[in-house]
Amino acid sequence: MAKSCEVCGKNVKFGNLVSHSNIKTSRTWMPNIQTVRAVVDGRVQRLNVCTRCLRSGKVQRAL
Repeated sequence: MAKSCEVCGKNVKFGNLVSHSNIKTSRTWMPNIQTVRAVVDGRVQRLNVCTRCLRSGKVQRAL
C-alpha cells in the first residue's frame, strides 16, 4: 500500500487515541490511496492517488 498521494501529497497523519479514562495511545489516520491507471502527458501510467483527487477530477483515468 502506498503511503502518499502522487497528486496532492496527502499522507499518513499521527495523533492520539483518547479513552474515556483519558489514557492516550498513539494512532494513525491512513489516507484512502488507490492505484489507478491514469493519462499523464498523453501516456498511460500507474499512479497512487487518493480518492478525493479521483472524485474531484484531478486525475484523468485511462480507459
